[in-house]
Amino acid sequence: MSDSVYGDFKDRQQEGVWHYLNKAVKGLIALAVVVLIICAFIPELKREREETARLDQLKLDIQKQAAIHTRRARDVDLLQHDPGYMETVARDRLDLMKPGETIYRIEPRQPDTSEYKLIH
Repeated sequence: MSDSVYGDFKDRQQEGVWHYLNKAVKGLIALAVVVLIICAFIPELKREREETARLDQLKLDIQKQAAIHTRRARDVDLLQHDPGYMETVARDRLDLMKPGETIYRIEPRQPDTSEYKLIH
């Protein structure tokens, strides 16, 4: 009788170990599947971020070009319909002035290069 009681205990103990190992293997397989799925989507997420950044840059370029177009369309309209504007543009480009007129030019500020030193 004692052998059958201890035998059942050993069988149950071995079943418990195998049961635990089976659960651990199933968990590792599930973890591996999840990791593989994540690894499959990482390049897609990276590509999507790059495409979004490219799209944002293209939208910015479109806005800049639209502003340039608007400014040039206004200049064309003024040159076609406003003789005073045409005269002002022509005198500005030819550096001419009317008698008694004083012209003030504001040049863009040049960066101070004295702060920068060449390293040899």
